[in-house]
Amino acid sequence: MSSSSTVWWEGAEKTRVLIAPGCGGNKPGELLTLRHPKSENGTCYFFSNGMLQELQWFKQSYGSWLLGDYISEDGSLYMATPVDPVFILLPIFDEARMKKGEDLGKFRQLDEILFVEGYPGYQQLLPVAEKCMDIVCQTQEVGSMKFYRLDNSKVLAWLSCKAYCLRRTLPELDKNYAAQDEKQTLVDAVSIVGEYLRTEPWLKLLYDHLGLEFVDPTMKETNMENLSTANENNTSSSNSLQEKAKKKPGKQTKQAQVETGSKNIRDMFSRACKKKC
Repeated sequence: MSSSSTVWWEGAEKTRVLIAPGCGGNKPGELLTLRHPKSENGTCYFFSNGMLQELQWFKQSYGSWLLGDYISEDGSLYMATPVDPVFILLPIFDEARMKKGEDLGKFRQLDEILFVEGYPGYQQLLPVAEKCMDIVCQTQEVGSMKFYRLDNSKVLAWLSCKAYCLRRTLPELDKNYAAQDEKQTLVDAVSIVGEYLRTEPWLKLLYDHLGLEFVDPTMKETNMENLSTANENNTSSSNSLQEKAKKKPGKQTKQAQVETGSKNIRDMFSRACKKKC
């Protein structure tokens, strides 16, 4: 862990959150439950010093935390990394305009848009929305009041910029991308951006806007699962044939026997460690 990283703790159960360098500031943050922009499921985010961060769970096979004189066997932690809040707020603003057919929808105030039943955490993002949502919204000011309405053309321009920036960055992160043509790299970039977008309407609109053939991510996952299952079945069949070929008629295969009273060395080490600690 670098010296510029921070571990943030919350509550009696000691929730461990590793904050990326330069993201946490000096003030303690808070955990907000918001809707995931793609799945719409309640998801936990970390909000600190005006920056929204998503939590990624990380756990090695073997690892523990040393907390003073106490050892926590659970060595897992949540890594908090910045996420563009426009992705998180996009579905909320889309619903708030109450668009029907060719109608462009309604202009509404931020506090009204961010009132989402069952998710009070959105109210904490009002200052963030004031700074960032102009890029994808039309705005109108009446006196001291400001009203917002999501604009499809602005959203597609912003998403296209994200995809093109990612296309330029991918070859720098992975040399394998440098070996493929730019169009395929753009498809991969859109696929990554699509992890934060609903298929309808934004992901399909983005593919069409960029002149790319739409690939349904759910179908891709299903095909990968089917391919994995087929490979496992083929491997099992191959192993079974090899075992039969090794067996000789009239002789029984010797089976490995476990010595009575033997113990798993990992369990023995674990118990010894607990006694000492």
